[in-house]
Amino acid sequence: MPPTTLTKAQLDFALDQAVRHPHGHVHKGKLILHSGVFADPDRETNILVSRFALLDCTGSIELGPWCNISARCRIYTHDHIHLGRRPLLAVEEEHGVIWQDKKIGADVWIHDGTIVLYQVTHIPDGVVIGAGSVLTKNPGPYEIWAGNPARKIGMRTETTEKEIEKLAGCQTFRLSPTFDEQKR
Repeated sequence: MPPTTLTKAQLDFALDQAVRHPHGHVHKGKLILHSGVFADPDRETNILVSRFALLDCTGSIELGPWCNISARCRIYTHDHIHLGRRPLLAVEEEHGVIWQDKKIGADVWIHDGTIVLYQVTHIPDGVVIGAGSVLTKNPGPYEIWAGNPARKIGMRTETTEKEIEKLAGCQTFRLSPTFDEQKR
């Protein structure tokens, strides 16, 4: 099977599209790729970041090796000040936005359409965040979170290669062979 990770050129292209500095006048953070992203001798990188993701680098974001940041994910490092009854845009003009950095560990999978809000500062190793989730809290290592707001729904546990092969080889639902004849 071909690698699912990106070449260096593909990664550079994706990051050119995904990294944003929406409040560069307040602070311009960096995207930091952990050195382990380039340490696998069998591939140029061991990471996948969709060019359709949005990585808000008002603060800095560190990505660990073997991460998958899927399409339409939005990872925010800033928030607006929502205090008081003055017009919020006037508050932003006067005070800017609040921001902080974010660390995403190794082997983290952030599924399609997930929103990671400003409050989240650390997504530790092995975390999986389900599609369409809104993450508002720091998860623990190897936890599986999903929903809006996201909550812990499971844990990634050790398994054997035999168990993985069994799941990969199991029969899944298929349309009947006559489906092609019935379609409109």
